Amino acid sequence: VSQTSGAITVPGLISPVQVIRDDRDIPHIVAANDHDLFFAQGYAEGSDRLFQMDLIRRFIYGQLAEVIGPGALSADEQARVVPMAAVVAEQWKRMGQADRAVVQAYSDGVNAAMRQQPLPVEFHLLLYHPTPWQPQDSLAVGMSTVLDLIDRWDDVIRRDALSRGPGLPPIEDLYSITDPVYDAPIAPPIIAPVPPLHDLSRGPRAAIVFPRGNDAPATGSNELAVGASRSQTGRALLANDPHLRLGIPGVWYALSLQSPGFHAAGTSLPGTPGIILGHNDNVAWGATNGSVVTEVVYSDTHTVAQPRVETFHVRLNRDVRVTYYNTSHGFAAQVQHGVVYAVDWNAVRMPSSPLPTFMQLDRAATLAQARRALEVFPGPPQNFVLADRTGVVAYHLAGLVPKDPSWAMRVHESTDPLYPFVPYDRLPAVAPSRDGVLFTANNRMYGLGYPLRLSASFAPPYRAKRIEQLLNGRQISLTALTKLQSDTLSIPERDLARATIDAAVRKRVANDADLQPYLRELQQWDGRFDPASHGAAIAWELRRVAVTSLDNYATGRYAGMYSKSAGNADLVLLLRVLRERPRGWWPGSDYDDLLVRSLRAAISRHGTSMLQPWGAYAQATVKHPLSAMGASFLNGAVFPGEGDSFGLHVQTADHSQSFRAVWDVGNWDAGGLVIPSGESGEPRSGHYTDQSANWIRGQLHPLPFSDSAIQAAARSTLTMRPR
Repeated sequence: VSQTSGAITVPGLISPVQVIRDDRDIPHIVAANDHDLFFAQGYAEGSDRLFQMDLIRRFIYGQLAEVIGPGALSADEQARVVPMAAVVAEQWKRMGQADRAVVQAYSDGVNAAMRQQPLPVEFHLLLYHPTPWQPQDSLAVGMSTVLDLIDRWDDVIRRDALSRGPGLPPIEDLYSITDPVYDAPIAPPIIAPVPPLHDLSRGPRAAIVFPRGNDAPATGSNELAVGASRSQTGRALLANDPHLRLGIPGVWYALSLQSPGFHAAGTSLPGTPGIILGHNDNVAWGATNGSVVTEVVYSDTHTVAQPRVETFHVRLNRDVRVTYYNTSHGFAAQVQHGVVYAVDWNAVRMPSSPLPTFMQLDRAATLAQARRALEVFPGPPQNFVLADRTGVVAYHLAGLVPKDPSWAMRVHESTDPLYPFVPYDRLPAVAPSRDGVLFTANNRMYGLGYPLRLSASFAPPYRAKRIEQLLNGRQISLTALTKLQSDTLSIPERDLARATIDAAVRKRVANDADLQPYLRELQQWDGRFDPASHGAAIAWELRRVAVTSLDNYATGRYAGMYSKSAGNADLVLLLRVLRERPRGWWPGSDYDDLLVRSLRAAISRHGTSMLQPWGAYAQATVKHPLSAMGASFLNGAVFPGEGDSFGLHVQTADHSQSFRAVWDVGNWDAGGLVIPSGESGEPRSGHYTDQSANWIRGQLHPLPFSDSAIQAAARSTLTMRPR
């Protein structure tokens, strides 16, 4: 277990540094200068999360097979589709001197920990030693979330195929921009109309099938900023809970950082310096993914493609060489039948790390400075909410959005130009105000009058609408925001359950002995995915079957392509079909039949198991990356089923809220933050899963920020001294 108390001599420091750890082992680092501050951050994260950091950099560089073996080769091959080593090398060259000094100090601190602290158990299990940390590795680790948050080029290619497929529904129906009944825009907060679905009665349709349901990943995030005039505390409030991979160690590392020129707290991405999401002395910020266009795809030919050969070292096997291609439009994402699908992505064409933007946010003294920092944010585009000590809140979409005239629904011809980016001042925004209640949840953020589409399909608006319902017209408290983050009501699945009950009555099967126990539970269900709920599992499986059945009927042999690229737009489509009743989307336009038969199919497949409480039906083990190789003893807690993909409390087997934070802006010792497992990546530390109990209970824990709060919370202090 890493040393976290006493005194230690660490070559590379200029002056002594204190690393004060609280009862959750969260480090509060106090240094005499910025170099030592970020050196100590690297040392702390290298002590607590070194294997996680090494695994992420290997994933980004496509070097997992070097230590794991042939089973990781396909992931490596996919990773190197993007020439990431060249990208981060160029990011490093373009980075300003001050930011390079921060990253270099952090890197030196990681290497110091690697030399002086015991290696994590995973290195012993895999029988390898990590290579020294390079500053470019921090930039690579920063790209890991970038790859999670972009609109995938494979999905653009799928949408293009669906736009050209014979007899398919119009592409604008398949990728509805929002659900018009639950639209919840903020910029401006006026709902824009959505055209009705088209009549499909004349087109050929596929045979009726009731396949096993599938789900798009529940990635997303919620954020909320409340101006002082709407807050019970008389100060601005800000809440954020990003939804990412559920695993152990968790995605985020909590800490506070303090030097004479720097004071910030919140979460970092292990492997990167500074605070990514959190607050400083004066300003707090949160983010959700913008869910907008991030790249443009072109169809080139082999004759214009330049080869790039990559060599993969495979443990206990021969090296493997793979040829990739680049064209004048960008790197080749796919090569099919002589067509090279080339991707123009700003991260490759004009590499720029997002880290400097977060360093500017960490140092921002005013809301105006924080907003200026966002002007140079390269992306992937994020919805940022900001709040400051004066009680003012603001919103801005930030990041480079290519002005693609097809908005990522089609592949462009090779003769089409490279497209410019939407200017920052033309992206959706809400001006600073003490009266604002600003929220996004990956939904369409703009309302009536905004001239650009920006996206093929935003995330469904149901989480955003639920925030609006819970907060509309009220003075808002810290307690209300904490409760909001644990709200499990799913608007779409509640509506689907009610529609199914009504359909059973109209089809005169409500008293059918096979259906009755399940209809009874749906009738009593309140739409919440609470652990004790007996109707939630039925609603979950009903939704999965109904969505995929409609997908299959409407898109035929393209159904798999559609479901993979829809990003839950197919759920929006299902609810719109049930409400609007357009002709031709189901045999005889009998949508009651669709629901009743979907319920029968769910019962046939899952039976009485769906009658058990949701907490048991959907329990999720927090898994370690090596659990698939037999190291299940490294797994974390078992979470009861609570929430699903469409309520504010997002939790599935693979994804969940990755942290929850609520800030009382200016009164920083109030509010708090919690992560799903623990701060340490060492199972024997006592802080591997110690936050899981509070996480399950929906409780936040204050993150000390003032000197007095940090000293009161201190449980151990490591004094790092220069040689």
